[in-house]
Amino acid sequence: MIAILDYGSGNLRSAERAFATSGHDVVVTSDANVAFEADGLVVPGVGAFAACMNGLNAINGSEIIRKRVSSERSVLGICIGMQILFSHGNEHADGTPHSGVGIWDATVSKINAPILPHMGWNSVETAKDSVLFNGIEDESFYFVHSYAAKKEVGKQQSWTTHGERFLAAVEDGYVSATQFHPEKSGSAGLALIKNWSNSL
Repeated sequence: MIAILDYGSGNLRSAERAFATSGHDVVVTSDANVAFEADGLVVPGVGAFAACMNGLNAINGSEIIRKRVSSERSVLGICIGMQILFSHGNEHADGTPHSGVGIWDATVSKINAPILPHMGWNSVETAKDSVLFNGIEDESFYFVHSYAAKKEVGKQQSWTTHGERFLAAVEDGYVSATQFHPEKSGSAGLALIKNWSNSL
């Protein structure tokens, strides 16, 4: 079973429909036990870093994620759900950092680009031997964001560019994340979801 974590952020029904195409049972939940016991946990997210962290902490979501990682249980973060896996984000008017879940030690910061938000389809420089991008290395994916992580973290990194180079995805053992929305990326996104779900 795949659990989609409901912490008040993200297009949960869109994600639920997309992940159901993998052939797995899918449940949207804020229940800690269900989220921990699932074969795979999806952490979606739209909006601002701090607001998402507040919602996540309201359901003890940071602890759920850390507990899954330490227990070698798969987690997939999407968009802001990727960003909050980092140690800090500075999506505030005064630029002060806000603490994230802390799986990876880096700060999510504003993209240096003439047009923000970054909205649309981008190709991805995929990691060698990537599980997520297996068979879809040359496809494009749908992004909508103004902040990103730019530091190399984890075992495998995939990159894209909008104004500057930043992480499009990270694969790090039992934790993976995409800055783009696979559930909004057409057949390529569904293929990525299938690749991830097949790895569970």
